[in-house]
Amino acid sequence: MQNCPYKKDDSSSRHPCKNSASHMDILLAFSPFLSFMIGDRFLGHTQGLIAGALVAAALLIRDWMRSHTAPKVLEVGTFILFSGLALYSLALNPDWSIMIVRLLVDTGLLMIVLISLAIRQPFTLQYARERVDRKFWNSPKFLRTNDVITAVWGAAFAIMVLTDVVILYFPDTGTISTIATVLALITAVKFTAWYPDRVAQQAK
Repeated sequence: MQNCPYKKDDSSSRHPCKNSASHMDILLAFSPFLSFMIGDRFLGHTQGLIAGALVAAALLIRDWMRSHTAPKVLEVGTFILFSGLALYSLALNPDWSIMIVRLLVDTGLLMIVLISLAIRQPFTLQYARERVDRKFWNSPKFLRTNDVITAVWGAAFAIMVLTDVVILYFPDTGTISTIATVLALITAVKFTAWYPDRVAQQAK
């Protein structure tokens, strides 16, 4: 099954064409944003930003201790984003509303994704390579798959930024905008799990 370059183990339920478990690693990489949202909701903006920075730092340390490989683009970008905003908030104590803070965080996340595409290192690529034989790392099909998945996440984050702006100027649209955000993220998660299998089946 060399046309199916997704996972090293080609046995039974973990066959490369059966699933795309690496999307769980990608979801874990977004845990700093979940920590930020919880901290922001219950403790305040600055505390939420600090929580995001600490979780991002923990992910970087975990990956280094586990594999001693190069840090991941998403995790480095997330740490810089939350650390920078937290330090700014601590130093200057800006009068930010909750939507301004979320807009800054979501815009930063979108920029991380867009930059990863611009430098030809889509953020999903490093996660996928952890589950793929090295000989497939530069396969055009493998690279294209990660370009597409990363672009879908970028579209989801662009929707998040757009809904932040809409809520900022039109607070009464909060419910509709929140639903749009949730649907965008669910779509990105489902697509990440589905698309590699589709590409693999087309290669048969």
